Amino acid sequence: MPKYTAKTADKHVLYQQSVQSPEAEVTFMDRVYRKQYDRLPSRFREDFCGTALISCEWVKARKDNHAYGIDLDQPTLDWGIKRNLGSLPQEAKDRVHLFHDDVLNVTSPKVHVIGAFNFSYFLFKTFDSLVGYFKVARKSLATDGLFVLDAYGGYEAQQEMEEETEYDDFSYVWDQAAYNPVNDYTTCHIHFKFPDGTMMKRVFTYDWRLWTLGGIQDALLAAGFGATEVYWEGTDKDGEGNGVYRRSKKAENTPGWNAYIVATP
Repeated sequence: MPKYTAKTADKHVLYQQSVQSPEAEVTFMDRVYRKQYDRLPSRFREDFCGTALISCEWVKARKDNHAYGIDLDQPTLDWGIKRNLGSLPQEAKDRVHLFHDDVLNVTSPKVHVIGAFNFSYFLFKTFDSLVGYFKVARKSLATDGLFVLDAYGGYEAQQEMEEETEYDDFSYVWDQAAYNPVNDYTTCHIHFKFPDGTMMKRVFTYDWRLWTLGGIQDALLAAGFGATEVYWEGTDKDGEGNGVYRRSKKAENTPGWNAYIVATP
C-alpha cells in the first residue's frame, strides 16, 4: 500500500517535505548574523510563518533562542501547533510564540532577525505596499538586527510551465500558470502526484508579483534600511542549485536562480 495517496496525504506534510528547509534557513541566518555582529542571535521572528516549522527549528538550535511567528491563517497555525510545536519538549515549546495576525500590525517585541521566506512577501504587488511592509519589519528589529528574505527568478520564471520534482513517495509540481510582463504579476500553483496515479491539484495557489532583486533592494532602502546585500546560490556540476549562498555583486543571468537578500537597519 502506498504511503501517500490523494485521499490520505496531508498537504502540510507534503509542503514541508518538498518546499521547506528549516535547518538550512537557521544555519544561514546564524551565519550572516555572526558575520555582521560577531555573535549569534537569539530572538527570531518568522513572518508568514504558516505551520511555524522554521520557528520550531530556531528554538531547537539553542536553549536561549525564542521565536515569534505571525500568520493570518488560523487553521494552518493550529496544524503547526499540534504537529510541529507538539513534537517539541515543553521547555522549547514555551519559547515559541505564535500570533494570529497581519504582519503589518506587529512591531513588538524587537527581535534580532526577521525572516520572510518562501517568497511570501511577493503578495505585496505595488512598490508602495512592499515599502510599507518593509517599514514595519524595520520597526520590529533591534538596533543590532537583520532582515532576511529569499527570492527567485531567471528568465524561465516568466514562462508558463510546470516543473516536477520526484520524492520517494510523491511528486511535487510547481505550476507557473500565468505571467503578465506588463506588471510582472504571476499566478502559480502547487500540485502533488502519487504513485497510485492520483493527484492533488492546486493545493496551494499564489497570486503575487515576481519581484526582481534590484526592485526588492530599492524598496528596502526606501523603507529606511541602511544597507542590503545579495547572497547568490551556487551551482553543482550539472548547473543545479547546490544550496551554498555567497555574497555577490554580480551574477550570471541563468534560466532559474535562488537568492537571499539581507538588510541591516
